[in-house]
Amino acid sequence: MAEDKKLRPASDAAIQEFLNKAASLPVKKSTGEKCGRLIFGMDATASRQPAWDRACQIQGQMFVETAALGGLAIQLVYYRGFHEFYAGAWHTDSQGLLAEMTRAACAGGLTQIGRLLRHAQKENAREKVHAVVFVGDCMEEEVDRLAHEAGKLGMAGVPVFVFQEGLDAVAEKAFREIAKLSGGAWCSFDAGSARQLRDLLGAVAVFAAGGRRALLKYGEGRGGAVLRLTRQFGGGR
Repeated sequence: MAEDKKLRPASDAAIQEFLNKAASLPVKKSTGEKCGRLIFGMDATASRQPAWDRACQIQGQMFVETAALGGLAIQLVYYRGFHEFYAGAWHTDSQGLLAEMTRAACAGGLTQIGRLLRHAQKENAREKVHAVVFVGDCMEEEVDRLAHEAGKLGMAGVPVFVFQEGLDAVAEKAFREIAKLSGGAWCSFDAGSARQLRDLLGAVAVFAAGGRRALLKYGEGRGGAVLRLTRQFGGGR
């Protein structure tokens, strides 16, 4: 991963673009569905330990923000080491997810983003998945293959929201393509922006649980940068 001195927080324009995209997506949850379902995918290779620790600290916010919307079920998925790929149980509470995350440790290895995208397809075939979050900093796979898998998710109505840490240009190109073809969005964040990541994860969780209108209300409730960037959405559906 790039050195910290090269990292930058996401610009207002980048976050605005991300939230704009999320807010423009239709509500996916139908009347018969109990809660939103979100796959929380993370790169757990060696460079990711600091980001993993931050995610452990803030993951509970996703459940807090969606409690009034009918709740949220989250599945932790990560890859690390030599072809190690983990997909956990679906959790509807912060304690279960946190316990699962704290048992894990990052280990050196190559990226397996394609495997994560294919896993999301399989889970969605079993039961509707409303959104996928992916947090990573690099990409070591064939972009065309990743684009193909992302396109399948787009056809199935499963948007991928990609949060990139750092300034890896190769990764950014691939991550933007994944987001675009799946109907999701891409946004960057820096190594020290725990609050920024918390708010963005909260935004996706709210979208997964309640759709566009819920996301707009979330922006109003959060205040600060999120409020400034969501006011433009107005009162539309």
